[in-house]
Amino acid sequence: MNPNLIPTLDLALFLQGSAEEKADFVQALGHAFESVGFVAIKNHGIPDSEIQSLYRHVQDFFALPELQKKKYEKKELAGQRGYTSFGREHAKGFDAPDLKEFFQFGQEVEDGDPNAEFYPPNVAVDDVPGFNSTLHRAYLAFELSGAALLQAIALFLGLDEHYFDVYVHNGNSILRAIHYPPITQEPHSALRAEQHEDINLITLLVGASADGLQILSKSGEWVPVTSLPEQIVVNVGDMLQRLTNNRLKSTTHRVVNPPRTQWHLPRYSIPFFLHPRSNMSLRCLDSCVDAAHPKAYEDATAGAYLDERLAEIGLKK
Repeated sequence: MNPNLIPTLDLALFLQGSAEEKADFVQALGHAFESVGFVAIKNHGIPDSEIQSLYRHVQDFFALPELQKKKYEKKELAGQRGYTSFGREHAKGFDAPDLKEFFQFGQEVEDGDPNAEFYPPNVAVDDVPGFNSTLHRAYLAFELSGAALLQAIALFLGLDEHYFDVYVHNGNSILRAIHYPPITQEPHSALRAEQHEDINLITLLVGASADGLQILSKSGEWVPVTSLPEQIVVNVGDMLQRLTNNRLKSTTHRVVNPPRTQWHLPRYSIPFFLHPRSNMSLRCLDSCVDAAHPKAYEDATAGAYLDERLAEIGLKK
């Protein structure tokens, strides 16, 4: 990781530090999201044992024969739950499919919240013992960590610390396990995943099994990002950029092919896309709109915006 580009911050200072340490964390996080859009977070609260178990179960799933995996592909769910086979998704504005397959695990409402009716059930995987329970535990840990980061973002924006809490409680977040298979022939492109921005509020990414992630700097250079042990990488998504009228940056990123000597190696990546409830308004915050920064977006709800973007990347018609 380039330490000059992506700062490393300690979430424990926000959650357990002094008032001064908490305020310093808020400012550092906000300024990083204004300028780069990415940070590395340590003491994020997701146990190493859970991360290791998550990767083991995910690798076991993708090692299944193709016909077994396809049992868990429910195309009517637009990729929002279960398995999505190789080459079905493409980046916004690009026709060529990304060189990946993935599995998505979503919200499981457990408190009687009527929001439950908007979420399809998760797809139960029978062929990998403990798969769903492992993803569920990881989902809850990511959700907790993400909610804390949004509290810090709220304070930076001059909002109440708990502004986002009501929107992310039983929100439409997604845990996505991605497999980029080994490259077995000359690829059509140097990219495993074309350049794109994430749709959601923020994305939390535990260390991928191989390098390849790059972000586009303000100067127009592609800079490699590697998550160090015991850290997660967190970036701003388009919903937060939209809400803040471009004050916080949704950074363009991509996944490049490895050197030819590493073509035989697969790559696994597990991002957590933190989405709010579908009825959250993404109307630009009044505090982010002024004469120098006129309102850049039409009003929309998170649900309507998500549907629009899923259609653009080929998952929903």
